[in-house]
Amino acid sequence: MAKAKSAYVCNDCGAEYGKWQGQCTACGAWNTLSEVRLASLPAASGSRGARYEGYAGNAGPAHKRVISLSEVDLQDTARIPTGTGELDRVLGGGLVPGSAVLIGGHPGAGKSTLLLQTLCHLAESLPVLYVTGEESLQQVAMRAARLGLKADNMKMLSETSVETICDVAQHLKPKVLVIDSIQVMHVADVQSAPGSVAQVREGAAFLTRFAKQTGTVLFLVGHVTKDGSLAGPKVLEHMIDCSLQLEGSSDSRYRTLRSHKNRFGAVNELGVFAMLETGLKEVRNPSSIFLNRGSEASSGSVVMVLWEGTRPLLVELQALVDQSHLANPRRVAVGLDHNRLAMLLAVLHRHGGLMTGDQDVFVNVVGGVKVLETSADLALLLAVVSSFRDQVLPHDLIVFGEVGLSGEIRPVQNGQERIREAAKHGFKRAIVPKANVPKERLGDIQIIGVQTLSEALDQL
Repeated sequence: MAKAKSAYVCNDCGAEYGKWQGQCTACGAWNTLSEVRLASLPAASGSRGARYEGYAGNAGPAHKRVISLSEVDLQDTARIPTGTGELDRVLGGGLVPGSAVLIGGHPGAGKSTLLLQTLCHLAESLPVLYVTGEESLQQVAMRAARLGLKADNMKMLSETSVETICDVAQHLKPKVLVIDSIQVMHVADVQSAPGSVAQVREGAAFLTRFAKQTGTVLFLVGHVTKDGSLAGPKVLEHMIDCSLQLEGSSDSRYRTLRSHKNRFGAVNELGVFAMLETGLKEVRNPSSIFLNRGSEASSGSVVMVLWEGTRPLLVELQALVDQSHLANPRRVAVGLDHNRLAMLLAVLHRHGGLMTGDQDVFVNVVGGVKVLETSADLALLLAVVSSFRDQVLPHDLIVFGEVGLSGEIRPVQNGQERIREAAKHGFKRAIVPKANVPKERLGDIQIIGVQTLSEALDQL
């Protein structure tokens, strides 16, 4: 039997050291080294060093596992629908057998509720297993009863040992397996506490290998840190096939599910849910909830069209410009990049003739949506100008376009689909990049194409 060894691996860059030290010399980070158990491979394997034990179990000569790329079966794998359209959209069309999906989110966001609803629906036609390590079976049963879910065929297990979970799953052979959560699971051979870097890494690797070998859909629930990022080692995100983030503030009943990594679908796909007494319900038309504007028009408000994954999304952007009494005026951006706001204000001063150096500028995306693309540049500047001049923009106007440093308006992807979505919601006017103006008329909407920032300001 191979003698157990240990090494110290940096959580940030993955550099390996023979003994512990305070600073990683590879990336310069402090206190990021964690102990990882190693095992020497047998001499028959041809390896002269040590490897992680999770990857040391491949048996047989290497030439028996090597095939030509042309011999790989290209038959499409049938996806499993979850019964929730928004979840299927974020996953790329449904569940892929043998895939590992990681769902993260703040406490109370609704991760367990969403997975419990999904598994209760799938249990009517497929064998499923829900493993809870943080809650008792009575607590899960009480939640299912409160939500009015049918749990007759739902299989439950309260366990934190990864080896025991895989043994039970090997016997039950479920098609979908949920681990809630990966931070409380532990592997017996790893000499560290549950939730540590070594335990999370080895536990996730063990479960992922099991899912790949048996064709089981694996859901892992992960905790997040104070800044909203996934807790644990970064290698955890590389192991899984799909990484989802469930976001939403405690004072809002809406939750957004976004995919940050997906090997079987589009990245940054967005699904919207409403938290009700009966659980999370999908919102089929998200644009309608983000466009609940007041009956009385006010300055500094404009509607923009974002592209989230595979569909357009209409949201309202608000800006407030006020006289500053500070030596350094404030720049606050909620839902937008703070550095991009400062850059666009400089472009507005240079190419629009509007100086906001002595003004406080506040920008907010209504509904808690986070803008990750540059198509909101033009809408942001027009909202700032509207608030600064105290002039109300037309209520039926939509705006999108990227603004360059030289004041040019650059086109964005899927321009016609954005305009078509705005026309469906009753908008009559659109200020868009000239390169995004369609050749044929789209409904009753009037499309104004602009090439520079000064042209866009003239249209107001």
